[in-house]
Amino acid sequence: MRTVLYPGSFDPVTLGHMDIIGRAATAFDRVIVGVLYNPDKPSGMLTTAQRVECLREATAGLENVRVAAFSGLLVDAVRACGADAVVRGLRTEGDCDVEMQMARLNRQMGGVETVFLAASPACMHISASMVRQIATMNGSLRGLVPPSLEARLETLLRRTK
Repeated sequence: MRTVLYPGSFDPVTLGHMDIIGRAATAFDRVIVGVLYNPDKPSGMLTTAQRVECLREATAGLENVRVAAFSGLLVDAVRACGADAVVRGLRTEGDCDVEMQMARLNRQMGGVETVFLAASPACMHISASMVRQIATMNGSLRGLVPPSLEARLETLLRRTK
């Protein structure tokens, strides 16, 4: 059985994330979506519990996908969940540079392999940071986040005046 871990902050989950999750679910036996604490992004807008809840709702129809929260090094999370590899999505050349560096470090530190999935053209312009910015300015998240989460995320991410 091939199990992969798809790590991220998912603050919030976007249609781009869902594209990678759905495609990984067809390519692998089991996908674990790991909501990881990222020290480079300490001021997340959603709590870890809110991110996990949103992802569980968004992936409810995918039987071989589960969602879990992790902290610490990615190589340790891979071992803890019994994954065989990590899945990462690539949107831009900039993503590729950063992701390749992380993949090499994970392989060196823990023998963890990384599988890259190129973002689908329909989603490659969507980033969680842009979604947060749109929401904080009271913009619509239609077409950017899973439809079942639009209203909830607009409310959670909207800045109160």
